[in-house]
Amino acid sequence: QVQLVESGGGLVQPGGSLRLSCAASGSIGSFYAMGWYRQAPGKQRESVASITSGGSTNYVDSVKGRFTISRDNAKNTVYLQMNSLKSEDTAVYYCKVVRTGGPPLWGQGTQVTVST
Repeated sequence: QVQLVESGGGLVQPGGSLRLSCAASGSIGSFYAMGWYRQAPGKQRESVASITSGGSTNYVDSVKGRFTISRDNAKNTVYLQMNSLKSEDTAVYYCKVVRTGGPPLWGQGTQVTVST
């Protein structure tokens, strides 16, 4: 069973940066898309950024120009570079892989806290 493991979360001041990583424990095979979601306390989980197998990216409006999603196929890893962080970015961040030949994979989540 392939697992996704996120890392890179933590506490950062407003205006700071973090880089999240999501590594698969094995080959994920062919996939439609990889993405990052987040869930803040009391709110629904929302899609933050995604990247298709073809390399097309999509972002929620609130992070456009600040976050960048990328992937390294050789390492089975997807990244989320987060710059100019705001307090409203505070949430648990999850990665997801939508595979063509199986159920989607979710990571366990990593906490991002933006605060002074």
